[in-house]
Amino acid sequence: MVHSAIAGSRGRAARLHRIGAACGVVAAAAFLGAAPASGAAALGGTAAGRAAAPRFHPIISVHAPGNSVKAAQSNNWSGYNEGYLDTHTTFSSVSGEWTVPTATQHTPGQAESSATWVGIGGGCLSTSCTATDSTLIQAGTEQDVSASGAASYSAWWELVPVPSVTASIAVHPGDLIRCSISSTLPGVWSIVLKDLTDGQGFTETVPYPSTEDTAEWIEESPLVIGTSGAGIAALPDLGKVSFSDATVNGHSAGLVPGEAIQLVSSSGAVLATPSAPASTDNAFNDCTYATTCPAP
Repeated sequence: MVHSAIAGSRGRAARLHRIGAACGVVAAAAFLGAAPASGAAALGGTAAGRAAAPRFHPIISVHAPGNSVKAAQSNNWSGYNEGYLDTHTTFSSVSGEWTVPTATQHTPGQAESSATWVGIGGGCLSTSCTATDSTLIQAGTEQDVSASGAASYSAWWELVPVPSVTASIAVHPGDLIRCSISSTLPGVWSIVLKDLTDGQGFTETVPYPSTEDTAEWIEESPLVIGTSGAGIAALPDLGKVSFSDATVNGHSAGLVPGEAIQLVSSSGAVLATPSAPASTDNAFNDCTYATTCPAP
């Protein structure tokens, strides 16, 4: 593995996004069904206690399939997902920009976590979301709130099922982030994340056997492992998260409404809703704790 950095050194994150190559998919699926988003707050701990409460950003957990008039629903993802069975193409690159949202506590006394990212793999192979991809390479930002209400922000990248890596760059709410993931050779990937607001960023060149079957732009409730068990983290209030300049394979993503995924709790309560794509078909908003969201 080759590492290079634009700013600062990086350390292994205390959080693992998967448990292991052999049992990761089964274990993550079991955890995702273990606790609803609203019931996992005690698992998150405080920002200072993350070493005792690892976070995972696993493949999509499908709550309900979609159809021509209704978006697919997930227990951990909200955003847009393009799949091979709809596009009839594999994905060798993905990119996008977003503004780091301000995270505020949704429920007093509750630790809450979120992640904003782009990735290849791990998503739905079609808009119906009846089949998913088991590989996932991703990078993005995390926005967490401790039980006391203190917000913290970071940047990271991950190759499922290997433990994630957290960048040492400073991330602030309101920063404009650009992230790209691209195949440079068969089985070799370049991950570039740049904070366009202050110029910080990092670049990684890594080997990874991706299926290249899906591409996505996601707002997520991570999976949290704590002393009392495992469950999907409670989602902080993020307001409206804006994604723009979405591309796949070097071209505009061409997003369509049917590719939207809505985040819901295990009981079906809506936690985040993506808007319709912008007229340019490469941008959208994602609104937390809302059943509708205005397009850019």
